Amino acid sequence: MRADWNRRAQEDAHYYVAFGAQGQDEAAFQATAAAVVRGIEPDLKRLPAGDPGARRALEIGCGPGRLMRPMSRHFGEIHGVDVSDHMIRLARERLRDIPHAHAHLTAGADLAPFAAESFDFIYSYAVFQHIPSREVVFNYLRECRRVLKTGGILRCQLNGLPPTAAHPNTWEGVRIQAGELAAFAREQEFQLLALENAGTQYMWTTWRKRPEGWRASLRPPARPPARLRGFGNTYTGEPVAPASGRFACVSFWLEGLPEECDLNGLEVRIERAPGEASYIGPPLWDGVSQINVALPPGTRTGLVTAEMDWLGAPLSPPSWIRVIPPAPPVPRLYSVCDAINLVSGARIRSRLVKLTLEEITAPEKLTASVDGIGVERLEWFEIDASTARFEVNFRLPDAVGPGAHQIRIGMGRQTMPPVPIEVV
Repeated sequence: MRADWNRRAQEDAHYYVAFGAQGQDEAAFQATAAAVVRGIEPDLKRLPAGDPGARRALEIGCGPGRLMRPMSRHFGEIHGVDVSDHMIRLARERLRDIPHAHAHLTAGADLAPFAAESFDFIYSYAVFQHIPSREVVFNYLRECRRVLKTGGILRCQLNGLPPTAAHPNTWEGVRIQAGELAAFAREQEFQLLALENAGTQYMWTTWRKRPEGWRASLRPPARPPARLRGFGNTYTGEPVAPASGRFACVSFWLEGLPEECDLNGLEVRIERAPGEASYIGPPLWDGVSQINVALPPGTRTGLVTAEMDWLGAPLSPPSWIRVIPPAPPVPRLYSVCDAINLVSGARIRSRLVKLTLEEITAPEKLTASVDGIGVERLEWFEIDASTARFEVNFRLPDAVGPGAHQIRIGMGRQTMPPVPIEVV
């Protein structure tokens, strides 16, 4: 790990960390942190009220300090660890004007430099997905429990794609399934608060450290403690959800949700079929909490029943939600970019093209051409089963020179509208 990531850091640290473009300047590189930070910051609301200046945070796999810099504003002290000494040198240089930010070189398998109960918040992004050892990933998670304060929060991302026969390496690391994470959190006395984008490369999870014996101490409520205040589509907010597809997910807003409720003890049934709960939000100012649930396959349309149990007992009285027919699947292009310089959009510099397509029912039938010149080989794989989203990569034909061109994508008898690109 150290040798490979030192080599990558020396070759182009900005590219291998953000995977946005080769040779990015400092401003462009730091701009790539914004979306990641937006995905981490909401979980700061789960921390106990108090002075942010008294809080301590840790980033696992800090690289050259890209995320530590913006995240440092939320803490009185922030630390980062990385296996690459070259990355740590870059991080210390980038953070030299932030006296409460500290980057540490570690062995790449544990958090040995830190004492137990040291941190209020731990986060990690695009790190565990590069580790080739399952034992190392789960040891890091055990170490997170050790160094977190009781009540502290862990927010991290892992690769949740289905396992493949390929041998993991320091770029394409191990894949961890959502069920494995849920079981591990249960065994390690973590309260499981979020398990989002399961089955994708960018699966996120949020855990709260609870004291030893916490789970055994939980008792089912004698009567439903929560009351449903409303529901809406998780993505649109409308009071309806399609029976299947991208938007087949409902948010329930409950008043009086027990503080200790977690996904491992929660069961949601839609028309008596189990839905997939993925998120329990922190209470809002009015005491209402949000629970996100994906509708089970085969959900009928119309008014359907929704029931929630916690620890085997009713969490709230039964309710109704409205389900509408899904729109027919329409294959469509989600994005096009240079496969190496992702932030360059449709300006293709490397002669490698990356397409993201949705609602693809027959990927083996996909074809591509550039100005009528057929592409000989398409490489594709599914990145999100819930939306039938696929990533497709190909090399431009040799006859395609610099200038404006059009890509046409076909799937069997269907042809998508042409996509303009510029080859530079």
